[in-house]
This record gives sequence, C-alpha cells and structure tokens, in this order.
Amino acid sequence: MAKRVSNSQLLELNIRGLGVIDSALLEFDKGLNVITGETGAGKTMILTALGLVLGAKSDSDFVRSGSERLHVSARFSVNTTLSETIEGFGGMVEDNDLIIARSVTSSGKSRLLVGGNSVNLASVNSVADHLVEVHAQSSMMRLSKGSVQRELLDSYARNEAELVQYRLYYDKYQEIQERIRQCEEDLRNRDVQLGELEDFLAMTGKLRPVQGELELIEQDLQKLGATEELRSAVGTTIDHLTGDDHDIAGTFNHVDRLLGKASLKDPELESLASRLSNIRLDFQDFLSDLHRYLVDLDADPQRYEQLQQRKADLNTLIKRFGKGSDRSIAFTRIVDEIPSASARMQDLKGGEDRLQELRKEEGEIFRELRSLAKSLSLTRRKAAEKLAQAVKNELDALAMPNASISISVTSNDESKSASYSLNGIDEVAFLFKSYRDGDFLPITKSASGGELSRIMLALEVVLAEASPVGTYIFDEVDAGVGGKAAIEVGRRLHKLAQHAQVIVVTHLAQVASWADNHLQISKNESGSISESTIVQVKDEDRETEIARLLSGQEESVAAKKHAKELLALVSKEKSKGVIS
Repeated sequence: MAKRVSNSQLLELNIRGLGVIDSALLEFDKGLNVITGETGAGKTMILTALGLVLGAKSDSDFVRSGSERLHVSARFSVNTTLSETIEGFGGMVEDNDLIIARSVTSSGKSRLLVGGNSVNLASVNSVADHLVEVHAQSSMMRLSKGSVQRELLDSYARNEAELVQYRLYYDKYQEIQERIRQCEEDLRNRDVQLGELEDFLAMTGKLRPVQGELELIEQDLQKLGATEELRSAVGTTIDHLTGDDHDIAGTFNHVDRLLGKASLKDPELESLASRLSNIRLDFQDFLSDLHRYLVDLDADPQRYEQLQQRKADLNTLIKRFGKGSDRSIAFTRIVDEIPSASARMQDLKGGEDRLQELRKEEGEIFRELRSLAKSLSLTRRKAAEKLAQAVKNELDALAMPNASISISVTSNDESKSASYSLNGIDEVAFLFKSYRDGDFLPITKSASGGELSRIMLALEVVLAEASPVGTYIFDEVDAGVGGKAAIEVGRRLHKLAQHAQVIVVTHLAQVASWADNHLQISKNESGSISESTIVQVKDEDRETEIARLLSGQEESVAAKKHAKELLALVSKEKSKGVIS
C-alpha cells in the first residue's frame, strides 16, 4: 500500500435538526481536537452526524422532535488523488475542499450528496475509507478485516516495491494460464479454429478496421446526404442577417458609431459602448464562420459512395464475426481481438509443440513468482515481529503492561498455484492476549471494549505515518482508565496527532488537557425539548471545564487549581517537542 501524499482533514461539521441538537457548527483544527460535555448533552449525536455523512444507515428517529428533516454536512480538505476519485463519479472538489451532505426526513427518506452530486452508499463508502476512521467501543471497522490487517502490515514493512514486482509476475502467470487453457481448447477443434482465424485475419487485414470508425462514417454520411439542406439553411441565415431588409451588420456599425460619440460626452456610456463594440466584432466573426462553412460545404458524391461501401464492408465484418446484438460493441470487440487472434493462430499452427512451449514458459514464470512470494512472506514475518513489539511498548504505556499483540503470518502451500493471489500466499491475523499466561486469540474476540479502544490507539500511533486515513475519531478511548494511565492515553493521542488529525470524545480531564482545540457541548431545557450548544473553550473557560471534568463542580476552587496545574504540566511537556 503506497504511502499517502498528504493527509485529508475534517474542517467543519454542520448539524441541523439531529436529536438534541437544533443547530450547531463545529470547526476542527489540525492536531488533537477534544469534545467534552455533560452526560446527555449530545456528544453521541456528533458521531452520529459524522456517521451519516460517511454513509451510515439512516433512521427517521434521528430527526429532532418537531422538525421535518435533519441535515448534516461535513467539509474536508482532500488530496489530489482523492479529488480525482470523487470527480470520477461526478462530484466536485474546489480548492481541495470537499463537502459531503446528508438529509433524512421524518418519514425516513434519505439523500446523500458528495461534492454536490447525488451518490449511492457504495460510492461514499469508497471515499470514507480514506477520510475518517472511527473507533468506538467494540468497533473495529477496518481492523476486523484480514485484508486490512495485511495492508497495515505491508505499510509498516514498507514492501511496496516487492509487492509491485510480485504482482507483475502474478499477472504474467494469470495470462500464460489463460493462453494454455485457450490453446488446449483450440487444439480440440484445431482445423475449424484455424479456418475461422484465417478468415478473420484475412478480412480484418484487408479492411484494417479502426476503433470509432463506424460512428465517424455515420456522421460523415449524414452530413453528405444533407448537403443541399445544410447549404439552404446556412445561405438563408446569411441572407436574413445581411440582406437589404435585415442589414444587421449595417445596423451594428451605425449604432456603434452613435454610441461611441455619445460616450465622449457621458463617461457612464463608455462601458456600454465597449460591450456593443465587442458584440459587433463577435457578430462579424460569426458571419465569417458561416461564409467559410458554406464555401467548404461540398456534396462530393464520390466520397459519399466510398463511405457507403466502407460502411457495407464493415457491416459484413460485424455480421460474420461480431458477437451480441449491439453493432457498436460488436465492432469494438472485433478490433480488440485482432492482436490476440494472431497469437492464437501461431499457437494453433504450433500444435502440441506450441502447447509444450507455453507450459515450459508457465513453469519459468511460476518459479519466479514462487521466489517473489517467498521473499514477500519473509519481509512480512520480519515486520510482524517488529510491529508487534512496537504495539506492545505502546500498550505498556497505556496501563496494559501484561497485554501483548502477536501478528501471525501463515503461508499457504507455495507449490500449488491455487495458493497464490494478487497479494501473495500469506494469511495475516492480528492476535491479542490480555495477560501473560493467556492464549493469543483473534483481536476482535479476545479484548474488552476498553481494551479494544486502547489497542486501536496503540496500533494507530505506530502505523500513523503509513496509514491512508487523515482523521481519527475516538469515542470512549479512555474507558476503564484513570490517573496516570489516563495521562498516558492523552499523551498517545497527542503523539498520533503529530501525523494525522485526531478527534476525541472524552469525559476525562487528563485526556482533555492535551487538546490543541477543545470543544464543549452543553445542554439547556426549553419546554420538553432539549437543546445543545457547542462552543470552543479557551483560557479560563477551559480551566473551568477541566475542573468540572475533575470534580463534577465547575466552581470548586480546589478543582480549578488542579485543572490549572494539569494544563500547565501538559503545556510544558508539549513545548518540549515530539512526545516519545
């Protein structure tokens, strides 16, 4: 997996009519963004909103009571590669800014727009995988997939060159196998196949068909067949524009002079006179183009007959060798098949000798493929050991000193062709145990919710430089921790934020104190409907919020003092540079 050119970044999240949130605009920065607030204030709704714009299942229950619909939109900064992907399915990206919007009505109808273009969930999911990775309790999203585990290991191993070389020979192997299969099939009907191929190559060699030729012939025939009609239409148009009764060119010249003189006495007319002058020049160019078209228009009956004959010849070719009811598609396939037909003819003429040559070539390619696969497996095994140890070090710091990660790289039988895929012969699995004497089990089955969150954090910190994701979102990553361990969670999140944007929903002051951008969500009661407000907190307001997280009391003098000390401690450590 190639290292990304640059990270994407979530810039804004706009929410209207979602759950307890009437209207809110969240602005995110680079680095570590922290969201805090009282229980029930709506922190979960922020993650729900982001999930909706990234293709999560919608529900009419999300619509705020009393509202007809909810609307959420997210603005991202994206790189050129992702921009091209989005523009490929009709989306628009302006100055590297992408907007994804989702609306859901109270009746359950949903609409999703990516870059202003309505798309299906599959399209937005293909984009979302490169934008945001959400880690909630018991959510392993990407990491639960074996293919992703292999990609992450390859990223850490930085074995892109080996993968490219392996895939080159894998493609060669697939190609030679197909040629052998085709040759074996052809040999069973050798005489018939040879006759058909000889006729096909003789006819295509004589006609030399070119892709797109049929459409061009149709266009030329249509024009040549309507020469008189075209000449009459253009000639009449010119007469109407330049005749004595409709001398538009003369009128333009006359009013141009009048308005030009008048503008000398009133400067306000200068811009209008200039516009009229430009229109007059455009009109003159238009007339010139019409005259030129008329001069170039030629009936050319000989050319018409030649095209008709060419069309008839090509139709005969299609009728004889084309496949399918669509004439255009059949013609395209015929032109595409010409090069392979020559190779098939050589294979057939060679008979069994040619088949043996192909099998010999297959063996040579397979030996090289096998060697490359073994080399790829070796790089993965070496990287797996180092990656597991690096994650273990992170887990130690996250108050999980007895936990371990093991990365299993199991190679299929290298002597069997069925063992080979586009990614080699290896099955990669991330395994975990929470205590020293435990057994390693698949990571999704052996860790609790709180452990999963910290495992993901440890992995992301180690893999951040090679990961394709630009924004990481953690919900309850601090579950089940406190004190010094909570400080370490915050420190690790800050470390991850050196390589990617990080957004964290937390209830721990020790984590919130590491924020580069701190957002607070609060609620008030208005009748029977709750309303939530989201604001950025700084300076004294931030100290007050940290104090509330520490003690549950915003005005506690002791808590405020502790909050001030905690923020000063973190600020001092952050000022030292990169966290180790």
